[in-house]
Amino acid sequence: MTRVLVLYYSSYGHVATMARRVGDGAREAGAEVALRRVPELVPPEVAAKADYVTEADIPICRIDELPDYDAILFGTPTRFGNMASQMKNFFDQMGGLWFTDKLVGKVGGVFTSTGSQHGGQESTILSTHVVLMHLGMVAVGLPYSFKGQMRMDEITGGSPYGASTLADDGQGGDRRPSDNELDGAFFQGYHTAQIAAALRTGFAHLPDAEKAQ
Repeated sequence: MTRVLVLYYSSYGHVATMARRVGDGAREAGAEVALRRVPELVPPEVAAKADYVTEADIPICRIDELPDYDAILFGTPTRFGNMASQMKNFFDQMGGLWFTDKLVGKVGGVFTSTGSQHGGQESTILSTHVVLMHLGMVAVGLPYSFKGQMRMDEITGGSPYGASTLADDGQGGDRRPSDNELDGAFFQGYHTAQIAAALRTGFAHLPDAEKAQ
């Protein structure tokens, strides 16, 4: 069975909600799915004062478990058009995996949450794709076969680079992921799991000397 890891960081629960739907999509495609989060770097007293959401029921991911999966979908909120420092810190610990080519040929994808419609959704995903490629992963986005990203009747996240959501209602209030955004997350999980399964099957039929991993 294809194994998919949904690995995320979430401050206020928006990315966590998307992560669950990404996992649902991968599971629907027949994959075995694990949901993990990266460690929090903010001191507990500061996180509590800022009302951060801590999901104690979701295990912290270990670096050494990443090669066990055929695909990894990374979820991160944006920070000035880039990934959150918590996720970057986790990536920065992957030097050993990079050096030993442990993630080469694995499928990777990215989804995100921004505070506004133009808060860096696309730049966050694209800049994270750069890291995936340095690790030798095959980056997969959210193709236009998910028609929800072309909607013009409502404000919505989602782009060909990956699923996304808007966390602010435009008046300083909290906005939860819409049905359309959650559909995009589901689609991305399903699509990524399908590609991972196809690659896994294809690699299994290649001569050893021709395998990419």
